[in-house]
Amino acid sequence: MRAMIMAAGLGTRLMPLTATLPKPMVPIAGRPAVGHILDLLRRHGVTEVVVNLHHFPHTIRDYFGDGSHMGMSIRWAYEEELLGTAGGVKNNQSFLKGGPFLVMSGDSLTDLDLTVLAAGHRSTGGIATLVTKQVDDTTQYGVVVVDEHRRILGFQEKPAPEDALSDLCNCGIYLFEPEVFEYIPADTFYDFGRQVFNDLLAKDLPFHTHPISGYWSDVGSLEDYRQGNFDALAGLVGIESVGRALESAHPSGGDATVRVGRGAEIAPGAILVGPVVVGDGCSIADGAAIRGPVVLGSGTVVGPGARVARSILWEDCEIAGDCSVEGSVLARRVSCDIGAHVRDGVIGEACRVGAGREVVGAALDAGTAVV
Repeated sequence: MRAMIMAAGLGTRLMPLTATLPKPMVPIAGRPAVGHILDLLRRHGVTEVVVNLHHFPHTIRDYFGDGSHMGMSIRWAYEEELLGTAGGVKNNQSFLKGGPFLVMSGDSLTDLDLTVLAAGHRSTGGIATLVTKQVDDTTQYGVVVVDEHRRILGFQEKPAPEDALSDLCNCGIYLFEPEVFEYIPADTFYDFGRQVFNDLLAKDLPFHTHPISGYWSDVGSLEDYRQGNFDALAGLVGIESVGRALESAHPSGGDATVRVGRGAEIAPGAILVGPVVVGDGCSIADGAAIRGPVVLGSGTVVGPGARVARSILWEDCEIAGDCSVEGSVLARRVSCDIGAHVRDGVIGEACRVGAGREVVGAALDAGTAVV
């Protein structure tokens, strides 16, 4: 089975984080979101993949290359103009048409059993299978209406609870038969949810759901992104971990829920309370306190007496002495000068918070200086 990963979207709901980075590259527990999807595919024997690109395409392509270092074969399909979910798949028909194929969003966070999904798809004999999950708040999702045999009868877009005919959300993970290409026009912006699935219903073609009880999140909003990281650190979703686990007797006072990457330096007087991920090449000084859930991206420096709690820091951040970062997300190369404080903030790439300055509950666009 071959797969397509949809990675061409703009990720506007994650701004300002996606102003300089495509959404599939935002890090989850220290690794790009799309990297976790590739890991999942490989674990289930899906090694031939095509990825569509649009927003900062070189960032994704240069990071993963041809996939050979992962034991995979990755093709890249650049879209000069966005083609939509279905149009992007149609653009790769020649690669996907050989048999049933999988389509996944590049920003999904899940440990879905793809082998079971494939078996369920074969058993129904339908043209498509949509992965669904029960949700409490239907106003945040497109929901799928099914009969007792899980055959799809209709859809509702973010219905109010009193109007919802179902509590099954569409997870944006699909398994298709090649016949689906007959219902997607070429070289046209076309969408699965708004067009293709309605066409299949109108023609009374059978397609079904595959409900899951395991973990899934689309990390599509800032809150979902933050929670997805924390869930990954807590072990609620089965993804590959960064680095090695520290022993509980480590002089930092850390425990086995602290994972440390290659070349990271943690001073004996630093305090780490998990769950924490410390990326490759990080440096944590004496007197610094890291209280999880926290992710420190590779190359990040935390100075003496600095405090980081409930936060996600991307690579190459610099947190000077006596700073505090709490409940925040910091993009790449953010610097906080001595005594700066950031709380409940979302800080874009290469921002600087000056000495003694405070940022509370704010989102800073990339390159902003608060001095």
